[in-house]
Amino acid sequence: MQSVLVTGGAGFIGSHLCDKLIKEGYEVICLDNLLTGSKKNVEHLLDNPNFDFVEADVVQPLIFKDRSLNYIFHLASPASPIDYQNYPEETLLSNSMGTLNVLKLAKETGAKVLVASTSEVYGDPLEHPQKETYFGNVNTFGPRSCYDESKRFAESATYVYFRKHDIDARIIRIFNTYGPRMQKDDGRVVSNFIMQSLSGTPIKVDGDGSQTRSFCYVDDLVEGIAKAMFVSGTTGEIFNLGNPDEFTIKELAEKIIKLTDSKSEIEYSGTFREDDPMRRQPDITKAKEILGWEPKTDLEAGLQKTIEFYKSNF
Repeated sequence: MQSVLVTGGAGFIGSHLCDKLIKEGYEVICLDNLLTGSKKNVEHLLDNPNFDFVEADVVQPLIFKDRSLNYIFHLASPASPIDYQNYPEETLLSNSMGTLNVLKLAKETGAKVLVASTSEVYGDPLEHPQKETYFGNVNTFGPRSCYDESKRFAESATYVYFRKHDIDARIIRIFNTYGPRMQKDDGRVVSNFIMQSLSGTPIKVDGDGSQTRSFCYVDDLVEGIAKAMFVSGTTGEIFNLGNPDEFTIKELAEKIIKLTDSKSEIEYSGTFREDDPMRRQPDITKAKEILGWEPKTDLEAGLQKTIEFYKSNF
């Protein structure tokens, strides 16, 4: 049986990836320090003999001398705006020292490695939609820089190890993702709007709601992550993973109000947050051509599943 390490495996996306890997017959080691992840996300896997939860921090040296590793998915990092602004130093370290530790482990074990980056490396983009070849428009010392710049470092470190040590590595850039297991207070726009709608309080929108995002349902994203690792011809490549359907934040708020049958009204702040991207949309041509992947879940269907999760859990 092939062995897989998932760092950040108790997080929102990581736990769904663990589910998929267990279902497909892999032995999964889930490593998480539970800073922003939750053991509740993987509690249904704890009794599975092919699943091993390890509470540890990727910033510390990773030692797996007594077991072989075939694959490493490196997802460990605070990822929501509230999390990485509450834990800026931890974010810097997980994406710098943590990534270096993962890359060293890949070198030592010969494991194939996938490093999760983010659409935030594009900053507030001047190119639209964003292709993998776009270098970005990023503020190196703004409120998002601890996340943006540490992910850019992670990408650079991956290519150093790829070129210098010939490790089998690839990078994914994750665009806005939503679905069950998102924390209710993680500051993401989907979770904020759903919680506000369900409680009947005003939906608070930055600016005038004209800024855009592209929302990918978590099951679709996890399928793309797996393909980026397991499909041949991905070594040394970078892939945008996200849904190319673009919506304004105002449209998102209106959809959630309709789906929850809420009496909430939309309140506009009139001002945008510093360095908040005005447009965000992935060009997934490369993922389509090499991975044979594209999202299948439309926004309303995915939102409905997410709303049901929030109704059942909060």
